[in-house]
Amino acid sequence: MSRKYFTKATDIAKKIIEARVKEGNIVIDATVGNGYDTVFLAKLVGETGKVYGFDIQSKAIENTKGKLTNSNLLNRVMLIKDSHENIDNYVNEKVDLVIFNLGYLPGGNHEITTKPDSTIKAIEKSLGILKENGIIVLVIYHGHEMGKLEKNSIEQFVKELNQKQYTVIKFEFINQINNPPLIIAIEKNL
Repeated sequence: MSRKYFTKATDIAKKIIEARVKEGNIVIDATVGNGYDTVFLAKLVGETGKVYGFDIQSKAIENTKGKLTNSNLLNRVMLIKDSHENIDNYVNEKVDLVIFNLGYLPGGNHEITTKPDSTIKAIEKSLGILKENGIIVLVIYHGHEMGKLEKNSIEQFVKELNQKQYTVIKFEFINQINNPPLIIAIEKNL
């Protein structure tokens, strides 16, 4: 029996990331959450690569640090307790990939969510430090009020990106109930 390919947004995002991230790459996990993507990225970049991980919640940073320590990967990651909108205060080099898992921390306070304004600022700044052919992957959870606002803001923002400079795609489950997350991916052409 073959494994299903279109299972959930996070699996599709991982396939995109696996196809692009290589040993020695520099990447950003803009929302570390519980650390699963950060560990995944740290493995992909290898010993010569680097991962910058951002989150505003101490619990998220602690959870991620624990997973990285248990996997002997902490030396490849710089964890930063700050908003992703401040990426430019910490990252002074070109990056190959930026991943955003937007919404709230699974298992955390659902009142603390990513917000449209700070996310758009983070996307803008990420575009500025993205290498040619680098990508940004946004996994957007929009089943809550702030998530709907964030989804609408992001879609409007990316629709206006110059098509000569960026290619933007959207993956969306159209026959599933309960607002399944969607993916927007941006590739820098120039």
